[in-house]
Amino acid sequence: MKVLVTGADGFIGKNLLARFAEMADIEALRFSRQNTEQVLPELIAAADAIIHLAGINRPLSPEEFVTGNTGLTTTLSRILTDTQRKIPVLFASSTQAALDNPYGSSKRAAEDALRHYAEQTGANVYIYRLPNVFGKWCKPNYNSAVATFCHNIANGLAITINNPNAPLTLVHVDDVIHDFIQVLQHKPAIEQHTFRAVTPEYQTTVGELAQQIEGFRNSRNTLITPKVGTGLLRALYSTYVSYLPTTDFAYSVPKYGDQRGVFVEMLKTPDAGQFSFFTAHPGITRGGHYHHTKTEKFLVIKGKARFGFRHILTDETFSLETDGDNPQIVETIPGWAHDITNIGTDEMVVMLWANEIFDREHPDTYAHQV
Repeated sequence: MKVLVTGADGFIGKNLLARFAEMADIEALRFSRQNTEQVLPELIAAADAIIHLAGINRPLSPEEFVTGNTGLTTTLSRILTDTQRKIPVLFASSTQAALDNPYGSSKRAAEDALRHYAEQTGANVYIYRLPNVFGKWCKPNYNSAVATFCHNIANGLAITINNPNAPLTLVHVDDVIHDFIQVLQHKPAIEQHTFRAVTPEYQTTVGELAQQIEGFRNSRNTLITPKVGTGLLRALYSTYVSYLPTTDFAYSVPKYGDQRGVFVEMLKTPDAGQFSFFTAHPGITRGGHYHHTKTEKFLVIKGKARFGFRHILTDETFSLETDGDNPQIVETIPGWAHDITNIGTDEMVVMLWANEIFDREHPDTYAHQV
């Protein structure tokens, strides 16, 4: 399938073309500001589908809205109609098309031009009235609060918030691209004068957005990582780190050492514990304590270990051995004292997960002989 992408050098266009490059069954035809409208007939003649992203949203004068949005789309629609082919078109409009302002009016007129093409030819036209789209490669200090906040906070620059309670509706660029591809591949039926929606949509405020992004920056100091595995925080964190300068691709964490070895905390989570690792020299035993409710998982990734257990009430004992060549999770059990001894000849390295962040005021850790 040959897909013409207008606005190929823009934010959504760059993400879309990167996805197309991963797909063997799609060939991208590109139209950008480097091209003139004179090349459109040849590109359209070769296209099996069109994703129309090109447009103006920050003009030098309001008249540019008409030429860059309405004018280009009208030209595109006229050429499509003249071909008498039913070429499907996906159009990135805006939620502002519902508003009575110069930008919204120009987008609404562009929608009308494409609907006229659909009525004349019977082609499918999918109009997306997109809210604020965010993600990697979006231009900061332009027209995206997410891009501006991510870029400035990642680079130690100030941000300006006029109204922290101002609502924001967001969609992630990956979800936009996913829906575009679904439409290209399945060509779903669509009723005229309806709009294609991208899901999920995220609702937040300008103040909450800034607070979340500042939390990402601060997590390198506290080691507490927010819930970045799902939903808005997942997409927002991915966007934030894409604005980090290369000098900040890595960061140091505290290392605590003594005659036994070292202990390093990697990250902490609000509700899923923390991750760390420690080392032990040959013959060294670490631990010798029990917990009432805290649980831990140990994974020896280098060396050989013996884990010892003793029930604090019955004095029942148990031991097992594991090593880095045969990965095995060893879990601590509440009410059982436990320790770990390096019984090998090399330094032992052990990964450790605990189900809660260590609290020095309430450590739930009590010394006990194993």
